[in-house]
Amino acid sequence: MTEQRAVILLSGGLDSATVLAMARAQGYRCYALSFDYGQRHRTELQAAQKIADRIGVDQYKTVRIDLRNIGGSALTSDIAVPEQESTGIPITYVPARNTVFMSIALGWAEVLEADAIFVGVNAVDYSGYPDCRPDYIHAFEAMANLATKRGVEGHKLKIHTPLMQLTKAQIIKEGTALGVDYALTISCYQANDFGQACGRCDSCRLRRQGFIEAGLSDPTLYQ
Repeated sequence: MTEQRAVILLSGGLDSATVLAMARAQGYRCYALSFDYGQRHRTELQAAQKIADRIGVDQYKTVRIDLRNIGGSALTSDIAVPEQESTGIPITYVPARNTVFMSIALGWAEVLEADAIFVGVNAVDYSGYPDCRPDYIHAFEAMANLATKRGVEGHKLKIHTPLMQLTKAQIIKEGTALGVDYALTISCYQANDFGQACGRCDSCRLRRQGFIEAGLSDPTLYQ
């Protein structure tokens, strides 16, 4: 039986932790990948390491790429993180972030001879980011299979987005059933150095509401 290998994009947040647990449950050998990209919420990287250790991966690595050089986002520039709901694409959107991340994941997948990438994008409870939509994922997958040696040779890559059509409450229930310890995860856009969440940003609001709707206790540490 051919072993299945997958690269998992692991941010340290609730969604990516759930995706890692799902990939493990499906029998994949998991290679977790995080990015130190100049984000203000850097404690998420510590969370990612803890999640990888707890759930178990074949290898975990962090790639450094400084997106502060281009800025344009409240997560990579001296722009205040909004604490009120807004319309349209929010200022916390990081230009081309998912494209950069998935391109590097694609390269590692090719080196590993892995035919799967798992990413926790979501089209239901999300913040309006254009690179979290199904059309984007399908387009990237098509490009990936045109752009790689393995793709050209017939080893088609699949990008798995198991959370795409789930609400935050459904994600939390799924992860809880798989044993995910959400106390290890950090979702806040401006968590402090102790990993405590602000409780006011868009990500915090979505997370808190998800636990309420799931009927489960929220283990988040708030400032």
